[in-house]
Amino acid sequence: MTQSFFAQAENQEALERGAVLTPRFDANGLIAAIAQHAETGEILMLGWMNAEALSQTLDLGEAVYFSRSRNELWRKGATSGQLQKIVEVRVDCDQDAVLLKVLPQGDGGACHVGFRSCFFRVVSQGQLVEQAEA
Repeated sequence: MTQSFFAQAENQEALERGAVLTPRFDANGLIAAIAQHAETGEILMLGWMNAEALSQTLDLGEAVYFSRSRNELWRKGATSGQLQKIVEVRVDCDQDAVLLKVLPQGDGGACHVGFRSCFFRVVSQGQLVEQAEA
């Protein structure tokens, strides 16, 4: 499936320093995608993308993820209004993770339980403590 959307790197040098996007999807055909607020730098969420989701994200200019639990694509904010407009897409050095710099739409949140960021809990003395702001 990934072949139809993206090329494979010819060698390690091309993967790590080349100009061609050659994402490395895991055994399940997925790549981790971190959404970061483009203006504040706040980490909003971690999602997963398959090749089609990454391709659609690049084409639409809005974040599209792959739901592992529902086994389907989902356009972030399609029902909640929390669309994520893409400002910049980056890949890490070995192209097995994606960083999306986004401008959240709607109420500006990203978390389905109502917080701005999905990372709203801090581990403190072995317990989880809600702390909305990082």
